[in-house]
Amino acid sequence: MLSGFFLSRSRPLTVCNVEVRYPTPAYVLTCLRAAKLIEPCGYDDPGKSFQISFKHTHAESAIIRFTDWYLSFSTELRFPKIIPVSDIFLCLKKQRQLVLHMIKREVTGRYRGSLLGLLWSLVTPMLMLGIYTFVFSVVFKVRMNQTGGIDSQFEFALLLFAGLIVFNLFSECLSRAPTLILNNVNYVKRIIFPLEILPWVTLGAALFHATISYCVLFVFLLAAGQTISWTVLLLPVVLLPFLLLIMGLSWLLASIGVFIRDITQFIGLILTMLLFMSPIFYPVSALPESIRDYLFLNPLTFIIEQSRAIILFGQLPEWSGMMIYYAIGILTAWVGLLWFQKTRKGFADVL
Repeated sequence: MLSGFFLSRSRPLTVCNVEVRYPTPAYVLTCLRAAKLIEPCGYDDPGKSFQISFKHTHAESAIIRFTDWYLSFSTELRFPKIIPVSDIFLCLKKQRQLVLHMIKREVTGRYRGSLLGLLWSLVTPMLMLGIYTFVFSVVFKVRMNQTGGIDSQFEFALLLFAGLIVFNLFSECLSRAPTLILNNVNYVKRIIFPLEILPWVTLGAALFHATISYCVLFVFLLAAGQTISWTVLLLPVVLLPFLLLIMGLSWLLASIGVFIRDITQFIGLILTMLLFMSPIFYPVSALPESIRDYLFLNPLTFIIEQSRAIILFGQLPEWSGMMIYYAIGILTAWVGLLWFQKTRKGFADVL
């Protein structure tokens, strides 16, 4: 291991340690400095020099070979790959046909053999919304004390349903993430398969059901005599950073689930805790001001509040908070994909 070296500022890639396979002759350091790849910190031998060309900035394993024709051995210098942020969507773009086919198979396979088939994806949210409306609005007569022009008789049921759509999207993806690789062992051992698209497939199937639920919510609003504000067009803008966060966590959990099988049970407990720590069954304003801010540490809180604001109350999103959430979502997705790509080489050994 060569320590104390760093790449020249003209390089777009920066590393502090360089791994060297086989014995490292001193002249290798002179070669690197002559090629303006690194700047040594005082240990070199100017006795020999070679012309070097480095062309693999973003290759998965960029290798520079140095060969001493007199001693007949070579040295390989490997720079770790730094995945660009654009790679988050690159696999989806390259494999979009495969992803769409697998999403279709995932959705239809869930209802295969049932009498209603795909209609269950429409019937289920309609029944749930009807039950919420009857139980909370008619039986318990619960009020959220929110403002926004919605009939108070249905207000709690609508607010509850809008919050549950967000939570169900989050829960469906994360509860399945730890077993994505374990349930597709053949994709790891027998064929060459882009494993990184598996979380996209799960997210696509969950988005399909969330879209049906939102359509049911809109129809219920119109049936109740309410107007749908133009702000609902901003729903994709609100949900996009949330989807990036889900993808990052899914990549992390899919990788960790291969090596630590207990993560599945742990995630189930975390999701149950998040359900009751999210403003689904109660408004944020119902909490004391001293602990109200801590509720926003829950990644679901902000998105639930913003989705309700634009759908039910016709309010614009809180743009400053959205920018922070976008930054967190992109960073989480990038770190999750980086971790997944670095650990996927060990999947076959464990499985």
